[in-house]
Amino acid sequence: MSAAFRKAAKSRQREHRERSQPGFRKHLGLLEKKKDYKLRANDYRKKQEYLRALRKKALEKNPDEFYYKMTRVKLQDGVHVIPETKEEVTPEQLKLMRTQDVKYIEMKRVAEAKKIERLKSELHLLDFQGKQQNKHVFFFDTKKEVEQFDIATHLRTAPELVDRVFNRPTIETLQKEKVKGITHQTRLKRMAKERQKQYNFLTQRIERERKLFIIAQKIQTRKDLLDKTRKVKVKKETVNSPAIYKFQSRRKR
Repeated sequence: MSAAFRKAAKSRQREHRERSQPGFRKHLGLLEKKKDYKLRANDYRKKQEYLRALRKKALEKNPDEFYYKMTRVKLQDGVHVIPETKEEVTPEQLKLMRTQDVKYIEMKRVAEAKKIERLKSELHLLDFQGKQQNKHVFFFDTKKEVEQFDIATHLRTAPELVDRVFNRPTIETLQKEKVKGITHQTRLKRMAKERQKQYNFLTQRIERERKLFIIAQKIQTRKDLLDKTRKVKVKKETVNSPAIYKFQSRRKR
């Protein structure tokens, strides 16, 4: 009960604030508060402890101490520098490593190709923007027929459905049967947006598969260059194609 009373009394007591720097001492800068002093004191103690630990380590150091790393480390401008050791790899090992790289890239490319085929089968590519536009040619005997030509009348469909490349019913079909499926404009827009998103995703996968194919070709070319056979460069390497070399024909047993 007494603890609760003390808390209640403390909540009503006056708040004591630290004074600011007086006006005639403004030229001395900000007046240090207790929280500033604590930060400065803790930083000072931390540095003193670090220096004390270093002095103790220097006093207790064994002059005969040896580590194998001392044979490789050099002191340059007061800094320990470890020289990087080159990995020694035989040509056979290097060729095997390149082969593993080619196999991995090829595996990823085949996986991308399968995903592309699956997406194509789902989307059917009916209204894909990147798809080559089909042409529908109409033939007429006279110039008058060309001038009076109306595509909606000729195809016997509604003018709103002329731009469709699929699901374009005739006027007779629209009069006989009811419209099936979603007709709400908001839902139709949402479906069109989702379909366009899937087409963009498909385009990205096709581009990724193409890049993986180019990388696999370049790695294979570098692997072939490990052969000791004489060769001449025919074409330089570009972003979209590997370098082309002509190798000396050699008779094999």
